[in-house]
Amino acid sequence: MWFFVIAVKLIAEIALLSLLGRWVLGAWLRRLGPAGAGQENVFLWVLDTLTRPFVVVAGWVTPRWIPRAHLPLVAFGLLAVVWLAALLGKIGLCVELGMEQCR
Repeated sequence: MWFFVIAVKLIAEIALLSLLGRWVLGAWLRRLGPAGAGQENVFLWVLDTLTRPFVVVAGWVTPRWIPRAHLPLVAFGLLAVVWLAALLGKIGLCVELGMEQCR
């Protein structure tokens, strides 16, 4: 159980930071260059590849009337809830096992 909680928390953290990095880098590239300047950026492609599975899952769980452009925001919200649940699970396991076992 301990490994599962830690793995879910780690995956959620990586996905959340990838979504955040994608938004920041995309906004910076749009401000810096002409329209379409981010199409050939390798870092933006890597961040997009890391976040694509979570955005697809967000598309599955949302109603069809939500615009596709908002799916990364929905994915961010869902991942934040998953991360919070994993954090609370980790805290519960640490209380149950003792703080020395959690380190």
